[in-house]
Amino acid sequence: MVTAIQNTQVLLLAAVLLVACLAKLTVRERAADAPDHVHGVPVPARLARLSALRRNRGMTVGLGIGEGMLGLALLVTSHLSVRLATTVAFAAATWVVGELRVHRPDAGCGCFGALSAKKVDRRSVLRAMLFTCAAIVSLGAPHAGVDVLRDVPAQVGLMFAVEVALFVALSPELAELAGRHRRPRAAVPCERRQSPMPETYARLYDSSAWAEHENTIKTAVPLDVWREGCWRFVAFPGRVSERDVEIVFAVPTSERDGNVRSAVVASEASAPVRPSLGRVQ
Repeated sequence: MVTAIQNTQVLLLAAVLLVACLAKLTVRERAADAPDHVHGVPVPARLARLSALRRNRGMTVGLGIGEGMLGLALLVTSHLSVRLATTVAFAAATWVVGELRVHRPDAGCGCFGALSAKKVDRRSVLRAMLFTCAAIVSLGAPHAGVDVLRDVPAQVGLMFAVEVALFVALSPELAELAGRHRRPRAAVPCERRQSPMPETYARLYDSSAWAEHENTIKTAVPLDVWREGCWRFVAFPGRVSERDVEIVFAVPTSERDGNVRSAVVASEASAPVRPSLGRVQ
């Protein structure tokens, strides 16, 4: 059982190192550089240099190549020096992630290149610690990764699947990768967006502007409906202070809900009435 656990860690670490190498070599940064201040406090010089090195493309490629070579070495040899180098690498990564978590979480850890640009959180630190523990456990593994793959015991396959699932659960990079491949929907300007009348009436009837004037409206049948740019205007007959008026509602045609406005204007047969404006959530 102990041997199966040790061999599983060799496969897991090799897979993680190769995935990190692939991410660093193929996924480029698209976010702007991290600021030199966090919440108005200057970033310490050593952490500023650390995050600057992470954003350096040459450094990223070099680190990715090193991780790839280490991952391949885990697959082809069981030499202790390779296992020790892997343990030291993950221990150093854990220290770096912990420092970033405390002092500069906004810079991202860069664990998987540009995919790790999001804020460093507890999951990132926990993941790095678990990989370090796995590297320590793998020190006594008797076989190289390729030898394990040639004849994968059921125990190794099951443990590897469970550990990969845990790794996925602790990896915010998957959401970032999915977002990069998702084609963004082009935003339609509100003045050109189709806004059906049922949508307009639904927004109107749910608004506080309608609730304010509902009791003064004489009929639910509008006198006039027209559209100008990002607004659809709906006019209703009403009566205020024994005067016939028109209550005009301006309903936004944008995709997201906006403020519904209202105004009370005098009808042609009545004296002027001072307009009143209403808004909704």
